[in-house]
Amino acid sequence: MKPIRYLEIEGNSRGYWGLVGLLGLLVLAGLGGAYYMEHNGHWVTGMNNQIMWGTPHVFAIFLLVAASGALNVASIGSVFGRVMYKPLAPLSGLLAIALLAGGMAVLVLDLGRPDRLIVAMTYYNFKSIFAWNIFLYTGFIAVVAVYLWMLMDESMTAYSKPIGFFAFFWRIVLTTGTGSVFGFLVARQAYATAILAPMFIVMSFAYGLAIFLLVLMASYKWSQRPLGDVTVRRLNNLLGVFVGAVLYFVLVYHLTNLYMAKDWGVEAFVLLNGGVYTTVFWLVQIVIGGVIPLILIYHPTLSKSWTTVAVACILVVVGGLGQMYVTIIGGQAYPIQIFPDQDVVSSAFFDGQVGTYAPSLPEVLLGVSGIAIALIMVALAVKVLRFLPVSLADEVVDPHTQASAAGS
Repeated sequence: MKPIRYLEIEGNSRGYWGLVGLLGLLVLAGLGGAYYMEHNGHWVTGMNNQIMWGTPHVFAIFLLVAASGALNVASIGSVFGRVMYKPLAPLSGLLAIALLAGGMAVLVLDLGRPDRLIVAMTYYNFKSIFAWNIFLYTGFIAVVAVYLWMLMDESMTAYSKPIGFFAFFWRIVLTTGTGSVFGFLVARQAYATAILAPMFIVMSFAYGLAIFLLVLMASYKWSQRPLGDVTVRRLNNLLGVFVGAVLYFVLVYHLTNLYMAKDWGVEAFVLLNGGVYTTVFWLVQIVIGGVIPLILIYHPTLSKSWTTVAVACILVVVGGLGQMYVTIIGGQAYPIQIFPDQDVVSSAFFDGQVGTYAPSLPEVLLGVSGIAIALIMVALAVKVLRFLPVSLADEVVDPHTQASAAGS
C-alpha cells in the first residue's frame, strides 16, 4: 500500500455550510421538543404507565448500538491486521464517538429530569445494568479518543495496535451491556433472554457499517476526493454478511421463544396479531431492513452502482430503527404477567390489555436530533482535523491494483 496522507476538507462551499445549518436546525428542533416535554410533563408524549420508553429511546439505543459497530472498520485494521482498512480507522473512530454522543444526548434529554443525572453519576447500584452502562459509555468515548490519538500522532503509532485491541474488547462489552438491559428484564416476556446480548452485537456491526459507508461515500463525493470501487465493494460485501447474520439471530431468537410454551402468546403478538408491531416487524425490519438490502448488495449488476450501495445502507438503517421499535416499544406493549400461572390474581388496572402508544412530534424531533448531533460533529471535525485520507483510489489502497498497474 502506498503511504497515506491525511488532510482536512476545505469546508468553504455553500453546500457544506448549508448542510451544517440544516443539521443545526434539526438539533435546535430536538432541543425544542425536549424543552416542551420537560416544561409540560411527559403526559404530552405518547408514553404512559405501560410504555415508558418511547420513540426517543428507539433512536437513542439505535445510535448507541451503531456507535459500537462504526468502530468495527478500525478494529478490522488494527486487531485483525487487514491493511486495506487502516486508512479508514480515524474516520471510523470519529463516527463511533459522534454516534455515541448523539445517542447519549437523546437518552439524557428523554429522562424527564435531566438535572438528576448527577445522582446517577454519584450514587451507584452495581446490581443494575444501567449503572454499569454509565461506565461503559463514558469509558468508550475515552478509550476511542486515546485510540484516535495513537492513530493520528506519528510518534505514538506503535501503541495503536494494543489500544485498538482494548477498544475492540471494550465495545464488545459495551454492546453486550446494552443488549443485557433488555435481556435482564424478566418482567417483560419479550425480553429476559440471554440471546439478546450477542444479537445486539451483530446488530451493531450491521447498523454501524451502514452508517459508516454512507458517511464515507458522502464525504468523498462532496469533497471531490477519489474513492475507489475496491474499498466500497469490500465494505458493501461485509455489510451483506452482517445483515444476513442479523436475520439469522432474529430467526434463532423467535424459534427459541416458540420452543417454550410460556412465550407463545408474545410470539403470536409480534408475528401474527400485534397490529402495527407485526407490520413493522415483517415489512420494515425483515423486508426493508433485511431481504431487500441483501438482494441489492449481492445482485451481480445492481451492486456495482454506488447509488445501489447507498440505498442498501439507508434501508439497513431504516430496518434497524424498525427493529428497535418492535423490540423496545412492542416489548412493552405486550401485557405484563405479574404473577405467571396464577389466574386468580388480577386487578382492574389494564391487566391483560395491550398497551397503546402513538409517537408524538416532540419525541420524533428529539430522536432525529440525536442523528443530527452525530452528523454535525463529524462534519465539523473533518474540517478542523485530519480524519480523511486525501485519496482512497484503488491504486492507493489495493496492492493488487498497484501490481497490475506496474506490470502494464
